[in-house]
Amino acid sequence: MKKVYYPTIINQEEIAENIFRMELELDEIAKVALPGQFINLYCKEGENLLPRPISICEVNKEKGIVALVYAVVGKGTNSFSLLKKGETVKVLGPLGNGFQIDKSIKKHILIGGGIGVPPLIELAKHLTGVIYAFLGFAESPILVKELENYGVKVFVATDKGKVGFKGNVIDLLKNENTSGDMIYSCGPKPMLNAVSIWAEEMGIKAQVSIEERIACGIGVCVGCTCKYKKKEEEDWENKKVCTDGPVFWSEEVVWNE
Repeated sequence: MKKVYYPTIINQEEIAENIFRMELELDEIAKVALPGQFINLYCKEGENLLPRPISICEVNKEKGIVALVYAVVGKGTNSFSLLKKGETVKVLGPLGNGFQIDKSIKKHILIGGGIGVPPLIELAKHLTGVIYAFLGFAESPILVKELENYGVKVFVATDKGKVGFKGNVIDLLKNENTSGDMIYSCGPKPMLNAVSIWAEEMGIKAQVSIEERIACGIGVCVGCTCKYKKKEEEDWENKKVCTDGPVFWSEEVVWNE
């Protein structure tokens, strides 16, 4: 059940350029959070009233720790990066619907793009069988070792080939002649659209976590809608990413608006 908390920051570090990992003492959320859910993190400055949605990267239920990995992209996230160990921050969560996990599936494909990679860490901990991860970055990869620590075989693509395969993550998937039973993907919409097309061509079911500008996080402002196909109809309806998602079945999202 979503609630407001004021947890203490127990660790904050820059893990790559403008990419930070924040660990919060959040026992209540750690106990119930599901892979793919997010929290709203509130700024302390008065001019930044709206919270920022941050995907949950990892939880430690035993220690009551929730880890977030986020990129500094504006005033709000920059203010988070300045917070120190021992300070408190306002949090609302857990929010949204996460990935659906079918224990009978034994070959999984994780696909992440940039800052869409973090929620795949907690997801990997809940999957059984063979897990492959295909990650796309502009330049510097993040969280590769974290995924490998959970037995995931990781493949990396970078735009200029500085690390791993040269190209995008779809090119990487095709280059590796990939197959599997379920896809779980998180990243920018153009990448998710491409993943949806590839999944349909391969006949693989795909779950996609959609990135949107989420304001309230609880479905009140209706500022984060996406078009969603109605069941057994050609028409579509608006779904709220913050409450109906952020995870959807790829074939039910209307990508080309």
